[in-house]
Amino acid sequence: MLYNGGIYRALLVGHIMMVIIGFGAVFLGGVYGNLAKKRQGREGQAIAEAAYHVAGEVGEKFIMAVPVFGVLLVLASHKAAKFSQTWVWLALILFAIAFGVAQAVHMPNLRRMNALMGELNAMQPAPAGPGAMAGPPPQVLELLARGKKAAIVGTFLNVMVIVLVVLMVWKPGL
Repeated sequence: MLYNGGIYRALLVGHIMMVIIGFGAVFLGGVYGNLAKKRQGREGQAIAEAAYHVAGEVGEKFIMAVPVFGVLLVLASHKAAKFSQTWVWLALILFAIAFGVAQAVHMPNLRRMNALMGELNAMQPAPAGPGAMAGPPPQVLELLARGKKAAIVGTFLNVMVIVLVVLMVWKPGL
């Protein structure tokens, strides 16, 4: 049983709020991605840019606070929770992996997708007739490939969030 003192409870509330706000801001990113794909054009770009802002510029700050509150909870638990317990060390490692993947792979990919949408929206309509470009502009093909990558990596990150929540609830090794 974990310690339930006043400081511990305040830290627990902080930890839970950081999780709700931070991961809540990013968990439904795929929904926004699908909306942006359906709307396309400037409207789709606006949706994608707003989603990136909420996830990358707002949610990320709360997500970075999650392990800080988690470590403080362990320290405030009067040794009821220990860093040697499986659920604690595994959660910290999995969080670091997920955060690293988000920073090194997912967010740069989303930034590039937003840039590609901007390039496409700034283009003039292609001329028709002889000498006209065959097929879509290269940005379209890259955007489609990056969209698939975003779906795969986003799903991986969402699964990691679920695994972390399961670790927090079941606490294996406690």
